[in-house]
Amino acid sequence: MLNGGKILVTIQCKNVSFPNIQAIFFDKNGTLEDSEVYLRSLGQKVTRIIDAQFPGIGEPLLMAYGINSDSIDPAGLLTVASRRETEIATAAYIAETGRGWFECLRIARQTLDEAEKYLEESPAPMFPGSLELLQSLSAAGVKLGMISAAKTGEVKAFVARYKLNDYIQAQLGVDEGPGKPDPSLFLQACEVLGVEPGAALMVGDAVGDMQMARNAKAAGCIGITWIGKSDHVQGADVVINQLNEIQVLSL
Repeated sequence: MLNGGKILVTIQCKNVSFPNIQAIFFDKNGTLEDSEVYLRSLGQKVTRIIDAQFPGIGEPLLMAYGINSDSIDPAGLLTVASRRETEIATAAYIAETGRGWFECLRIARQTLDEAEKYLEESPAPMFPGSLELLQSLSAAGVKLGMISAAKTGEVKAFVARYKLNDYIQAQLGVDEGPGKPDPSLFLQACEVLGVEPGAALMVGDAVGDMQMARNAKAAGCIGITWIGKSDHVQGADVVINQLNEIQVLSL
């Protein structure tokens, strides 16, 4: 449907409809990107490097990251926190050794940089159906964006790696400003696409995504849980387990 030259669609998820939608924003980690193995490897690499310098920190830091042997908590620190928040949490554990705070922050930042560089050749893949969904939504005239707790550079690298630039026009991460659930990123993404928050949806796999969208007065929040744990997306208007459950009902 056209309204003042703007394309409006109805998005259907299960038995929930979202009318008059112009844009949909997606989270990256755990939503379009199957990042579990990558993030677990990242956390393990970081803790090994730090434990070599400060013996005894490794195990409690793994727990703080939400890593338990071969699994990672989808609602844990390393999964949902911004890079800055992860640096601060890591630095706090180093600070227990008596080092000065700014030195702790420097060590945490350098260690995360080193671990990320080490894993550059093993990027996380996209979830099945991600590309097909983006293509179908774009073909229907829906504007698309990505809002992630990762750094903006990581968001842009993900979009470039999987050749999504034709579909995802707004590419925002957390650099120096506030992260989720602050509404700033959502509102900024709306400005980039030229839409009002009330005409945009958020799709994510964490409570922070849902709260951010609600704080921004979005049209709605779609929670996706690939592992079937809906408590990780409390506040969602509807919870799905596969991306193909997001459908354009009408033009």
